[in-house]
Amino acid sequence: MRTTNPIASLLKSSPFKPLQAHMRIVMECVSEVPGLFNALAEGDAEALHAQKEKIFAKESEADTVKNELRAHLPKSLFMPVDRRDLLELLEMQDAIANTAQDIAGLTMERDMTIPEGMESDLLAFVQCCVDTCGSAAQIVEELDELIEMGFRGREATKVEEMVATLNKIEDETDEMGIRLSRLLFSKEDQLSPVSVIFWYQMLRWIGGLADNAEKVGDRMRLLIAR
Repeated sequence: MRTTNPIASLLKSSPFKPLQAHMRIVMECVSEVPGLFNALAEGDAEALHAQKEKIFAKESEADTVKNELRAHLPKSLFMPVDRRDLLELLEMQDAIANTAQDIAGLTMERDMTIPEGMESDLLAFVQCCVDTCGSAAQIVEELDELIEMGFRGREATKVEEMVATLNKIEDETDEMGIRLSRLLFSKEDQLSPVSVIFWYQMLRWIGGLADNAEKVGDRMRLLIAR
């Protein structure tokens, strides 16, 4: 019995549908990150491991969809979007899941006990960065409407406004990250130098979730501009 490749089937209707499917999986992946830090804050090693496994599984699923889309995306598209633009958008989406995996991996590879006094600010930072990714995912869901309107008109204006909002949220995450970095460095005398280095890297990766989400939004804005 002949099987049907789900990505190839989606591409028959629109190359945007598998992109949207990929972004949904990416969001399922990154949505597990707050739970990872909640487990870390509570010192629950079992829950921490479970969250890490969920993130790794979803990142792998996102990779599968990404590779299938690359393999089946036609060389030429009769659409007002360049094939290269779609592939670049796909890479930016995938970078979000990759960063979530990096974060999860570090929490398991090393004892990443949260420095005292940073718990609440850290959890708020994590959630804000994940929310930024959610805003990017909402923008990607507008692709169908954008193509129906030829990337013009009210739908294009709506998406541009959504991207502007996303940019503002990402700016907030930058400020939160800076404050947390300063708080971390104020505790240098209480922590080992290695712990400071690893936590600084962790803060950069958490902020990287929002940075990559902003790149997705900016790429969508560029599609409209073209």
